[in-house]
Parts: sequence; C-alpha cells; structure tokens
Amino acid sequence: MEKNQKVQTKLPFGKVIRRHWLLLLMLLPSLLYVIIFSYLPMTGIVLAFKQYNYNGGIYFSPWNGLTNFKALMISGKLGMVTRNTLLYNIGFIFLGVIFEMGSAILINELISKVFKKVSQSLMFLPYFISWVVAGAIMYNIFNYEKGVFNHVLVMLGASPFDLYNTPGAWPFVIIALKLWKQTGYGSVVYLAAITGLDQEMFEAASIDGASAWQKIRYLTIPSLIPTMMILVLLGIGNIFRGDFGLFYQTVRSSALLQPATDIIDTYVFRLLIDNGNIGVSAAASLYQSVLCFVTITIANKLVKKANPDYALY
Repeated sequence: MEKNQKVQTKLPFGKVIRRHWLLLLMLLPSLLYVIIFSYLPMTGIVLAFKQYNYNGGIYFSPWNGLTNFKALMISGKLGMVTRNTLLYNIGFIFLGVIFEMGSAILINELISKVFKKVSQSLMFLPYFISWVVAGAIMYNIFNYEKGVFNHVLVMLGASPFDLYNTPGAWPFVIIALKLWKQTGYGSVVYLAAITGLDQEMFEAASIDGASAWQKIRYLTIPSLIPTMMILVLLGIGNIFRGDFGLFYQTVRSSALLQPATDIIDTYVFRLLIDNGNIGVSAAASLYQSVLCFVTITIANKLVKKANPDYALY
C-alpha cells in the first residue's frame, strides 16, 4: 500500500442529501408508502393495553394494563391456536421447499419448450384462484349429501365420507390445499435461480460423463441452497402467521373442526367479529407479532453463526 494513500472520510448527512437529492426524491414515494401503511398503524399497539370505547377511540380510551392479556390467557384457546399455527407452518415450509424446488428442477429438465411452458402455466394457475372460489369448489366436491366425491363412492358401493365432520382429516387437507396453491408460484423463484447458474459447470460435468441425476444432486441442488435458505428464513419470520383465507374459507367456521384447524389469525378474527372485544383481539395480534419477531431473530442468528452468507441481515 502506498504511504500517501488518502483515507476516505464519511460525508456529512446534509452533504449526502445535497449531492444525491434526485435519487432520494425518487425514493420518497416508497418511503412514504412504508411509513403510512407500515409504521403509522403500529401505534395501534396501544389498544392491547386499553379498555377500548368508541368515545375515546384508539388513543384516548382508558388504560387497563395487562387485563386484555389476562383475558387472553384464561380463554383456554391460546395454546391450542399457537400450536396449530406453528405446526401447520412447519409443514408448509418443509414440504413447500421439497415440492417447489423439485418442481423447478423437473421443469428445467424438460426438453420440449412448449410442454415446459404449458406445465409451468398450469402449475402457476392455482395461485390466482382466490380461497373463496377454492373453498366453494371444495365444498361442492366433498359435501356429504350432494358432493361429487361421495356420489362416486356410492356408485362404487362404498360408504360416503363426511369430511366436514371429521377433524382428523383436515390437517392433511389443509396442507394439500396450501401446496396446490403455492407450489407453482414458489417454483418460479427456484427456476430463476437455476437459470442464473453457470452453465459451464454443467457442460464440464457432461463431458466427465455425469448423468442427469448426478448433475441435479451434486450441482443444481447445492447451488440452490442459498435461495432455499432465504425463502426458509422468510417463512420462519411468518411462522406464527397463518393464511387466513385458507383456514377461514375452507373450514367454513365449523366449531367441530376448530381444534384441528383454528389458528391465531382466525381466533383473532372471531374475537373481533363475534365478541366485539377489540382490546383482547389487539392483545392477541401483539402476541402473534412478538412471537414472529423473536422467532426470525433467533433463526437468523443461528444461520449467521453457521454460515453468514445465508443470513438475512
């Protein structure tokens, strides 16, 4: 290094603004969007510690300390919905990685470009179907009295199956529906990552006599691990948040199915709509947010300790 090498000094904040004002101006709409729709609503957290009334509103209702949290704890359902939310999301993340990465690899290995595009489009289509429509279709298929599935069973001489009165079957149904809807969308990310891989290493492997399976096992899958880790960490960040449309529209508010299908999101919704208890529902939402924050922080630290390149921050 040269002795006369200049040491770079940090520019003052005001000078940075004057120098890059045009770029910062372009950033302003996005910054305002985040502040208005993400940060300002966070002030509503105070509802979790207040006895809400319409005269006082959010900020002038009387404080009641931890009363809302006590009511939440003694309800007897918080542990159940937390467990359901956690277990469902673990299944979604684990099986989602397998199905999404596997689908992307299989599509990438297709030779026919036309068949590849058609397959990818058909896989991506369920993502655009709302859960309202998906729930209605499912109800018409599996309805006990008029469902197509039970009509076929009766024609084959079997007894009809009452899905909407069988809680034990719903974990498999929920996971299957989630995979059906998200696999095509999630595989796009992995396909983009595969497209960006260095093709020379695949050509070198072919010259060395590697089979298609060996290239997938030793080249494609290891190269997709960074992408997989980012998606898994993002999934862990929402591991205590459920897909409200999936659980609400398909289960149809059945009390019999709640022990197997109720999650924090649907529980908060019922607290707000059925009971009108704004303070307790706000406490449940805050409880959910804190769990998500703690989980992603711990997971990111563990990943950063194992391999800093895979960490989110």
